[in-house]
Amino acid sequence: MALHVETADRTIPQYPLGQLLLVWAAATVPMGLLAWVVAPRLAVTIGGDQPFARALIGCMTAGLALQCLLVVLLVRVEQGSLRWSVVRSALWLRAPMDPNTGRRGGRVWWWVLPYFLGFAAVQFLPGLPSPGDRDLAVFLESAAGRGFLAGRWDWFAVVVAMAVLNTVLGEELLFRGFLLPRMRGVFGRSDWVANGVLFALYHLHMPWVIPTALLDTVLFSYPSRRHRSAWPGIIVHSGQSVVIVLVVLAVVAG
Repeated sequence: MALHVETADRTIPQYPLGQLLLVWAAATVPMGLLAWVVAPRLAVTIGGDQPFARALIGCMTAGLALQCLLVVLLVRVEQGSLRWSVVRSALWLRAPMDPNTGRRGGRVWWWVLPYFLGFAAVQFLPGLPSPGDRDLAVFLESAAGRGFLAGRWDWFAVVVAMAVLNTVLGEELLFRGFLLPRMRGVFGRSDWVANGVLFALYHLHMPWVIPTALLDTVLFSYPSRRHRSAWPGIIVHSGQSVVIVLVVLAVVAG
């Protein structure tokens, strides 16, 4: 019989390990296949200017969109409704809670700031070398990348969509909004650690970021668990998206 954790709005079921891993695989496997199998083949087919970059960005955007659809489907099956009140409770899309007083919002939002600054600091740590043709930052810094994106507002729109899906409607909604609230039954108080490990290993489509993603466990999963809200993880992670969008905007606008 499934365990349940009572929230302020409705009951969230606790998933067994196999079910948690199945949801994880449903996000991880498509992203890996899109990055390492579909994108290279698509690049050969489409040709033109920077075919691999176009194929990879398009595939990653599609994969993140699939994650958003996966979350919607999972909530619909589990809760039997997609009313906002139901979705907000099921995905922890509520203001962060003070674990000592039980109050939500207000000054509690300020707790997001130190995690945000910590995430910014992590970006300056050395990481594993990455293939230049698969690293968006390297691509943007290259003459080829800047030449391709200059004046391309259509591709700016694609990058914005990818960024929003990445840190709001895709990865964070799945890992901090859906999976994390359902992991305490198996992992107990270490659920946020397990959530961070799953999130790091999910990055098989870009394995060079896995060590850094493990550090992000403390910055994404812990505050979301502590404050019983997906918003800390979403806000902290979205700092990355804001930087990417601004850099691409500068290149596109010339």
